Formats: sequence, structure tokens, C-alpha cells
Amino acid sequence: MVELSDGTRERLLALFSVCDAPDAQRLLEHECADNLPLLFPPVTPQSLERIRFAALKLSEGDLGKLHYAVDVANRDWRDVLVAAGFGNDVRAHEAWHPE
Repeated sequence: MVELSDGTRERLLALFSVCDAPDAQRLLEHECADNLPLLFPPVTPQSLERIRFAALKLSEGDLGKLHYAVDVANRDWRDVLVAAGFGNDVRAHEAWHPE
């Protein structure tokens, strides 16, 4: 388990309803964390932001879509980065804020 960074929590709360936010948080902390393939230690809340932001962006605030994005990340998180538009710029995720 790796806790959420402040930036990840902020984006999660902007996307998900009060009812769904706890489930989304648990999913990211437990399934989109230090268990992902091809990560190099140390794995921190900040080092996971790019991947977690990508999963959140792809979810569009829907738990089912978040589960799907996390499942893809567990096979190869680079696919999630590309799908979210974060694949070519290591800082692109920092400019993304849900509306």
C-alpha cells in the first residue's frame, strides 16, 4: 500500500462523488501502488502521481473505468500513460486538473 499524494487526493475528490471517493482511494492505494510492474524503489506517493493521475483522468469519475485503468496499469502502466496523453512528457500530468 502506498498512500495518495496531496495532488492525487485533490484530483480524486474533484472527480468522484462523496460516496465513491473512498472506494477510488482504496483502489489506488492498494492496486495502483508498489505492486505495479517495472517500478524502481523507492515507490512513494509522489513517484506514483503520473500513473495515478493517468488512471484518474481515464476514469472520468467512474469507478468501473477506474478499475479498468488500474487493471491495465497492472499489466503495463505505460499503456495508461499513453492513453491519458502523458506518455511523451514526464511533466504533462502536472498540468492536468479535472473540471
